[in-house]
Amino acid sequence: MIKTNNILEYKGYHSKIEFDTDSMVLHGKIENIEDLVTFECKDPMLVIEEFHSAVDDYLVFCKEVGKKPAKEYKGTFNVRIDPELHKDLATLAVTESTSLNSCVEDAIRMYLQLKHGQH
Repeated sequence: MIKTNNILEYKGYHSKIEFDTDSMVLHGKIENIEDLVTFECKDPMLVIEEFHSAVDDYLVFCKEVGKKPAKEYKGTFNVRIDPELHKDLATLAVTESTSLNSCVEDAIRMYLQLKHGQH
């Protein structure tokens, strides 16, 4: 997992905390879901509490209206790449008796390790 000092995580949801210098307010939203769930506060000591409340309120709201809460990551995403690169990777996957998805997952994992020292 990539660690940064302005990203919060709670119950599998994430938020990037930003600061508005005009209003002197910290604010954020639940990232990577289709629903819009935001929060804000002026006191930095309360920003984590506000984020937790936003997530909890979202989960309660979903339950009340009979909606399944959105999940951040489903493990599926579409990537558009050069057709020749696609062909070369697909050929490599067949040669190595693996799937195109496995090759892409391995490449992403290696990229993250290279960039961030992740495991």
